[in-house]
Amino acid sequence: MSWHPQYRSSKFRHVYGKAASKDKCYDCVPITRNVHDNHFCAVNPSFIAVVTECAGGGAFLVIPVKQTGKLDPHYPKVCGHKGNVLDIKWNPFNDFVIASCSEDATVKIWDIPNQLLKRNITTPKKELLGHARRVGLIEWHPTADNILFSSGYDYKIMIWNLDVKDAILSNPVKILDGHKDVVLSMSFNTDGSLLATACRDRKIRVIDPRAGTVLQEGSYKSHKVNKVLFLGNMKKLFSTGTSCWNNRQIALWDQNDLSVPLLEEDLDGSSGLLFPIYDSDTHMLYVVGKGDGNIRYYEISPEKPYLNYLMEYRSPLPQKGIG
Repeated sequence: MSWHPQYRSSKFRHVYGKAASKDKCYDCVPITRNVHDNHFCAVNPSFIAVVTECAGGGAFLVIPVKQTGKLDPHYPKVCGHKGNVLDIKWNPFNDFVIASCSEDATVKIWDIPNQLLKRNITTPKKELLGHARRVGLIEWHPTADNILFSSGYDYKIMIWNLDVKDAILSNPVKILDGHKDVVLSMSFNTDGSLLATACRDRKIRVIDPRAGTVLQEGSYKSHKVNKVLFLGNMKKLFSTGTSCWNNRQIALWDQNDLSVPLLEEDLDGSSGLLFPIYDSDTHMLYVVGKGDGNIRYYEISPEKPYLNYLMEYRSPLPQKGIG
């Protein structure tokens, strides 16, 4: 009989989170009061972007990462949408390009100047008009430059090629219309050859975006999925959602077999959504509760038990979004 030790050696065993001091924070930022289930912020090495509260349209702020401290109340915004901004994402190939989508059924691409904004940016570089209803999610393709995916409340996912010269695009390269309800979450694998979606019909789908075909469809009854995430090139999917008893729940799936999860775990009875974020360099997974102050972190390993709980950051202040 071989003896297995109970503990695991991990260099991340004692990772702990710590809130930054006041002078390292961004103060007086008017964060949106919208209740849409999104991150509401996006960050890259140069900028932090935050969706803000504003009257009569949709706007977001772009603050240089080094510009900490109190924000001037008249600090310029990026505003050109006629409805609330629902999602913003930085271009992975260019730190000075950001995409935003909105309740006004459009997606806009913006060029951000290299210095502090002097006045509001109101004219987008490109405008994408294709969705019939509000657009809730956007995602850049991870390996093909200038390819953007947008998903709207018309249940369609549209693929756009931004390399064309026109400023207004109304013809997407492809439309994926395999969903019968609203898409709640989209995630690419590392090379962008597969797209995973979580839909309000409780199903997780793995799609080949080039062919437009659904390769896998899982409708596991006892896990109502909200967010889904490819774990880098581990060939696994991670999802957060709720159990039949309305407990918050996480699950791990094999991307080639979505019939039963490899692992399923109830976390707590809070009602806020759980946002998963994966760091493929360290194989660490962060699960952030919206509306509470919890960030749990796990380490992902290729062999069982796959998901190893490390620590938890707790704050008395509720979180609105994460980037």
